[in-house]
Amino acid sequence: MSVESRDKAAWWESAVIYEIAPISFQDSNGDGKGDLAGLLSRIDYLKWLGVDAVWLTPIYKSPFRDLGYDISDYCAIDPAFGSLEDFDRLLEALHAEGIRLILDLVPNHTADDHEWFVESSSSPASAKADWYIWADAAENGGPPNNWLSRFGGSGWEWCEARRQYYYHSFLVEQPDLNWRNPQVRGAIAGVMRFWLDRGVDGFRVDASAVLIKDELLRDNPPNPAAGSKPPPQRQTPVFTDDRPETMDCIEFIREVIDGYRGRMLCGEVQGKADRIGHFYGNDKPRLHLPLSFALLDSQWDALSLQATIDAYFNAIPEHAWPVWVVGGHDRQRVASRIGEAQMRVLAMLLMTLRGTPFLFMGDEIGRKRVPIPPDRVHDPFERLVPGYGLCRDPERAPMRWDDSPDGGFTTGRPWLPLEPPDGAANVAGQRRDEHSILALFRALITLRREHAGLHHGGHEPLRAQNDVLAYKRTDGRNEFLVALNIAAEPRKWHWLGRGRLLMSTHLDRPPEPLPDASILLRGNEGVIIALDPR
Repeated sequence: MSVESRDKAAWWESAVIYEIAPISFQDSNGDGKGDLAGLLSRIDYLKWLGVDAVWLTPIYKSPFRDLGYDISDYCAIDPAFGSLEDFDRLLEALHAEGIRLILDLVPNHTADDHEWFVESSSSPASAKADWYIWADAAENGGPPNNWLSRFGGSGWEWCEARRQYYYHSFLVEQPDLNWRNPQVRGAIAGVMRFWLDRGVDGFRVDASAVLIKDELLRDNPPNPAAGSKPPPQRQTPVFTDDRPETMDCIEFIREVIDGYRGRMLCGEVQGKADRIGHFYGNDKPRLHLPLSFALLDSQWDALSLQATIDAYFNAIPEHAWPVWVVGGHDRQRVASRIGEAQMRVLAMLLMTLRGTPFLFMGDEIGRKRVPIPPDRVHDPFERLVPGYGLCRDPERAPMRWDDSPDGGFTTGRPWLPLEPPDGAANVAGQRRDEHSILALFRALITLRREHAGLHHGGHEPLRAQNDVLAYKRTDGRNEFLVALNIAAEPRKWHWLGRGRLLMSTHLDRPPEPLPDASILLRGNEGVIIALDPR
């Protein structure tokens, strides 16, 4: 079924969204880096898996110092990925299979070789002089204040041509745009329309919480809980992060996307769950889906998960649609933390909670962090702030499609190493195994699509006891129970009413009526039960 034939009113509410870092997905030309042609060749896999949309990390022209989040031209495809014609072919092919495409929007900063910054840095009298955040030196000639870069050191860099400092939240080569300037807003709106007019289905807004900085350039206070945290976290960033004016910026971006029917805006947000609600909007709408990392940040036991889920549902506005994220290019692989057995439980949790699930390529095969030798590190976090475990390369290693040395990813030398093939999770091996975690993800995605109660239904928590996390989903006519054993040992679980088993995370129990209102859950097992009508 093509994208055009579907109801676009709120497609993201029932969608399963799959994040892809194209550089690590599939190489088509042997240069060791993934590209658009390679991604095009893997659409059959995306269709087989059953995902409804893919979100791509940046594919724009870039020096690629930070996974492409340093953009030289927002309206051009980097030659390493292909061309605009390749992009159009990819978009058309995805849409033909009913898969939508979401692009990363990076409105906070550009690369320092972007033509906007080249002009802005040339002179205080240039036409784009106020497009970035510039400030005079302090009385001692040093930076204007104490703001830090997330990649270590001062957030300010001296520009000799202007005799001023510019601010960079991230790398020194990533100067921050000045969102107080209407011309900057108009330019970003033009970028969005360029891609929306080509047919993209939405954007994920990068660093959406830091678009505005304090106009008075007030110093950030020290972080009393810093302890042994890396230097960039030793301040409390009250004057650089999540300023109230940021919401106006997000509202502006939302206005642009609302000019196109059926398009979606999600975004990277900061802070704990109790602060996520304002990213949805009040009088004016903001993000459709502020990305929640609540599951990733939770302690992995039944009582903690119960509290995490409840706190999140209580924090979002009544009209808001929930969203759950279990992986990403910036987050450590959850399988490395909770283990292979509990990854099956996580899969069932993700696909049965009320809300839109996001997963990162490789999560569906239970992929763990890939060891990266020091001489192969690309991530600026590890190069500039070493020794704190901030390196994101282990998550970004190329996709392992089979058990060959280079994983079926490339015929050349992969840009990042893969794990050794012996025993490593790979797509081909798991596709042959009807009980694999990949088979489980696919079965859960199918079941979720077939039952409205599992994607649009209400959510009713049940009391977590004896290491079992449980809840009910209902669409008013059909009711489903989900019970997840977070322990490695068996647990007996009881409920009210009669039902039949729909699925076990082990994929070895056939759908069948249950003789009574109880079931023995094996260690690390979750089940979905359809209740009989009353």
